[in-house]
Amino acid sequence: MKIALMDSGIGLLPAAAAVRRLRPDADLVLSWDPDGMPWGPRTPQDITQRALAVCEAAAAHEPDVLIVACNTASVHSLPVLRARFEPDLPIIGTVPAIKPAAAGGGHVAIWATPATTGSAYQRNLIEQFAAGVDVTEVPCPGLADAVHHADEAAIDAAIASAAARTPEDVTTVVLGCTNYELVGERIREAVQRPGRAPLALHGSAGAVAAQALRRIGVEPAPAAVADTTLTVLLSGREAALPDTALSYQEGRFLQAVSPVR
Repeated sequence: MKIALMDSGIGLLPAAAAVRRLRPDADLVLSWDPDGMPWGPRTPQDITQRALAVCEAAAAHEPDVLIVACNTASVHSLPVLRARFEPDLPIIGTVPAIKPAAAGGGHVAIWATPATTGSAYQRNLIEQFAAGVDVTEVPCPGLADAVHHADEAAIDAAIASAAARTPEDVTTVVLGCTNYELVGERIREAVQRPGRAPLALHGSAGAVAAQALRRIGVEPAPAAVADTTLTVLLSGREAALPDTALSYQEGRFLQAVSPVR
């Protein structure tokens, strides 16, 4: 079994780690686009062309399923990607976890890239799953790029800026960019208000990993033997996991379980 994941950057690491925990025996292909980072400021047409190229590089390794572990690509490119690759290669998109967040009640904040915030796609999800719920959309310019480059000072500044624009009575934050899951606890600390109930965070990595297995008819087997390969593609070029990926727990976990070979 081989499972591929694509993203503009290292935001695919949380979903890849979730897949690895569910199926340690699956070969993984990680394909992202350092040459084109960041995707957020690009036009939808440009994002789709970059996403197609990253997916083509992954598809050349003949995976059984391909996870689009990128909210921006899912917002703008899923129809084109599915038309190109399905039914031969199932495509799994990443949807912001608005439905489970809204189900918990309270004031929900959705942190996302400027390209996703305010998009028709996100607004439709809010209307469909959070009708009657108090929802605030919080654009986070620069945060995805800072996380991708593991730039600690820029991460702190972007989180502080977004936290300052997040209403004080928020009880739940949706991490509407996969990169943000790599710094989820730092976001929690920035938004948590003294004396209030613990803030709930909702990411997408676990749900996306589980959906990928369902699409190919495979059950989780977390005790399976991890004798597997990890292939890394950087704008189509085979490479090792970069140091920036290894600065995060998820990257170190993937490297430890199945080193690039």
